[in-house]
Amino acid sequence: MSDIQKNVQAAIDELVESGAERGVQVAVYRNGEQIVDAVAGVADPETGREVTSGTLFYNFSIGKGATATVAHVLAERGLFGYDTPIAELWPEFGAHGKEGVTIRQALNHTAGVPGIPVESTVEDICDWDKMCAAIADAEPWWEPGTQMGYHAYSFGYIVGEVVRRATGKPISQVLLEEVAGPLGVGEELYFGMPVAEHGRLAVLEDEPVTADAFGDMPTDLPMFRAGPMTLFPSATLGNRTDVLAADIPAGGKTSARAIARMYAALLGEMDGVRLVSPERLSEMTAVSFSGPDQVFGMPSTWGLGYALGGPSSDTPTAFGMAGAGGSYAYADTATGLVVAVTKNKLTGDFAVPVRVAEIVAEA
Repeated sequence: MSDIQKNVQAAIDELVESGAERGVQVAVYRNGEQIVDAVAGVADPETGREVTSGTLFYNFSIGKGATATVAHVLAERGLFGYDTPIAELWPEFGAHGKEGVTIRQALNHTAGVPGIPVESTVEDICDWDKMCAAIADAEPWWEPGTQMGYHAYSFGYIVGEVVRRATGKPISQVLLEEVAGPLGVGEELYFGMPVAEHGRLAVLEDEPVTADAFGDMPTDLPMFRAGPMTLFPSATLGNRTDVLAADIPAGGKTSARAIARMYAALLGEMDGVRLVSPERLSEMTAVSFSGPDQVFGMPSTWGLGYALGGPSSDTPTAFGMAGAGGSYAYADTATGLVVAVTKNKLTGDFAVPVRVAEIVAEA
């Protein structure tokens, strides 16, 4: 056993033993080879089912990385370009001045449609056609391409509908056929997950909070216009059968090793599979937009579908996606490293991926 494997294992064991975490997976790849496969804790406290390397977690926005990857694979095949107007594929999207919004602007969160209707219900977000119709009819919050704001839910529907219009298939099918299947993780990387498979999922739980997490925030923050707070990521939402079964490609259900294999196949060849060319990888991971997030307020730097900087935001060559609750998956084009952390206690920070990143950097 390597020192890096031992050190990561010791770190997550300690987190579980202390009660800070319930169940954790860590997968690390270097130049296409897995160098860390560490698990700790339980997937389901009620039954005592332990986390294994094949346990799946609903990791919320980690799934956006898979959504973006599907788009890049299709762009590589020539089905569309980054500067193709979305309305060329999806004419209805061009309503209310959005006819010029491009696929690039959808990927870098500058499309100007960061919200979904504030009256949306959980049942609504599981209804693909209803959500796409609402987003197509939305008025942009800003002139597309001029500002950036995190498209928390709408990103998945916009990119997913572009994929559907270009291929005639739902994005979940394209993910399986073009990404997960070829990489041997067709049963570990999903948008919509078949109900019969839900018993393989870790059960999410919320970290105890002592006060309303939004209580001290001004009520006029743009984030409150971007969708109802009832749809804010939580264990209640993420454990629902309908949410787990639905294509909501702003999030995804995956094991750490599955999403890590995907990133490894973006960096280079992974068991004979390379998802994109080196030239496309460079374009995908270059800074596409940087500035204050118009929805959440923080400074942000985006490539095409991936946040840049890694869990500490200080590694400019890292690209990937965080998930609400503290999970993270990313790759570093400079080092050939891929790190994925999945877990089932939804915490308000990224302490676990940051600690894992530190261990990997020290090795």
